[in-house]
Amino acid sequence: MSTSERLIESTRELLWERGYVGTSPKAIQQRADAGQGSMYHHFSGKSDLALAAINRTAEEMRSKAEAQFMAPGTAVQRITAYLRRERDVLKGCPVGRLTQDPDVMADPMLRQPVEETFTWLRTRLADILAEGRTRGELTTTLDPTTTACTIVAVLQGGYVLARAAGSTAPFEQAIAGVLGLLAAQAASVE
Repeated sequence: MSTSERLIESTRELLWERGYVGTSPKAIQQRADAGQGSMYHHFSGKSDLALAAINRTAEEMRSKAEAQFMAPGTAVQRITAYLRRERDVLKGCPVGRLTQDPDVMADPMLRQPVEETFTWLRTRLADILAEGRTRGELTTTLDPTTTACTIVAVLQGGYVLARAAGSTAPFEQAIAGVLGLLAAQAASVE
């Protein structure tokens, strides 16, 4: 792995573990086994490196989600696969956790990929739900846009509940709950 790749990967890990303020250039360099000169050769500073790391994390999140969204099956089956895929629940969502970081949210450049990722996710889920409605898999009363927003809110809230409890059980309950609501919308389709 190249030095710039090691720096990006180290920053991704540290942002997830410690947040932006807790991620010092020295910690990044130590984890990446790179010197200060190497870091500043590839990136103009911590903010530039953090942006590359956040973009990489956001791209990875979208790619993993898209794998479930493009799979065969009904809308509910694809969303279920997405929500039930393997995750490090107790660490939280690597993109969602950034919303709790005041320094990331205060910097328009760092906030942008976070905002774009959640906008993409809500839009993608709404498209899948609308497709399910069109195919007759879901009731016509289901609002794809508000339901997509609810799914994302439950997913992110599930991470928070699990972290607070130190257990994955609240996350699993939240996911089961939202999937039960979706199943009820599918079950009434004749």
